[in-house]
Amino acid sequence: MPNIKIFAGNSHPELAQRIAQRLGTEPSKVVLKKFANQETCVEIGESVRGEDVYILQSGTGCGEVNDHLMEMLIMIHACKIASAERVTAVIPCYPYARQDKKDKSRAPISAKLVANMLSVAGADHIITMDLHASQIQGFFDIPVDNLYAEPAVLKWIKENIENWRECVIVSPDAGGAKRVVSIADRLNVNFALIHKERAVANEVQRMTLVGDVDNRIAIIVDDLADTCGTVVKAAEKLKEAGAKAVYAVMTHGVFSGPALERVMGSCIEAIVVSNTIPQHEKIAVCPKIQVIDVSSIIGEAIRRTHNGESISYLLKNIPL
Repeated sequence: MPNIKIFAGNSHPELAQRIAQRLGTEPSKVVLKKFANQETCVEIGESVRGEDVYILQSGTGCGEVNDHLMEMLIMIHACKIASAERVTAVIPCYPYARQDKKDKSRAPISAKLVANMLSVAGADHIITMDLHASQIQGFFDIPVDNLYAEPAVLKWIKENIENWRECVIVSPDAGGAKRVVSIADRLNVNFALIHKERAVANEVQRMTLVGDVDNRIAIIVDDLADTCGTVVKAAEKLKEAGAKAVYAVMTHGVFSGPALERVMGSCIEAIVVSNTIPQHEKIAVCPKIQVIDVSSIIGEAIRRTHNGESISYLLKNIPL
C-alpha cells in the first residue's frame, strides 16, 4: 500500500503490529522516550512528506493515561509540521470519554477538551471504537468514525454459548439500553435492564432488575469494565432472579483497582473484552478474562479510509 504510514505509541504496540500485518506493512519507525525532567520526546524516524499517516494510541486503561495522550498529541503535531498529507488519530479506547457532560456544578467536560486538543494538534480524522456516548463525535469539527465491536461480540456469543437462542441480553444501566437492544434484536432474543442508583462515583447503591431471566443464560453487555463493581453486583442480582449462568461482554477492559479480585470472587462464568487495551498481564491474574480480537475491524477501517471507500459495512459485519 503506497503512501501509508502507521505509527504506534507506547500504549498498545501489539495491536499496532496486528493492524499493520493485516495491511501488509510494518509499523513505521518512531522513537518515544522521556527527558530527565519527564517531558515526552518524540522522534519520527522516516519521511512522512505527502503521506497518509495513522497514529495508533489507546487512551484509558494502558497505564499512564495522560502520558499516552501527550505522546499522541506530540506525534500528530510532529507529523503535521513534517508535511504529512493527512494525519488520522486511531484511538481504540477514547480517553476521558466518561467526562462527557456537566452532571454537577463546576464539573469539566473533559472529553470535549481532549477533542479540542486533538484538533489543535493537527489531526484531520479520528477513528475510535465504542465511544462511551456517541455524542462525543459532535465535540469534533473533523470527521470521526466510531466503529462498533458489536459484530465481534455477536460472533463470540454464537460460537461460545451453546444455547444462545435462549439467552437474555442485559444492560447494567439505562445508558447502555440502546446497545443491548441492538444486540438482542440481531440475535432475536429478549433483553433486560438493570436500574442502578449511585451514592458517589464508582460505587453503586441500589439495583432493580426490569425483565425476566429465570432459568436462562444472562449476558451482561456494556462498553467499559473499570472497577467492575457494577457488573459484579448486576451478576449477583441476575443470579438471585434465577439466571442459570451469567456472562459479561465489555468492549474495553480497563480493570482498575480491585476489579480482578472482584471478578474472580464473583458468580460470572467469563468476562469477555476486546483487545483495544492490552490484557496479557490481567489474564495471568484472572483466568475468567477472555479476549476478542478487533484488529481486523480497525485495520479494515484504516484500509477503506486510505482508499476512500465506505466503512458502513464494518458497523454490522466482521471483515474477512
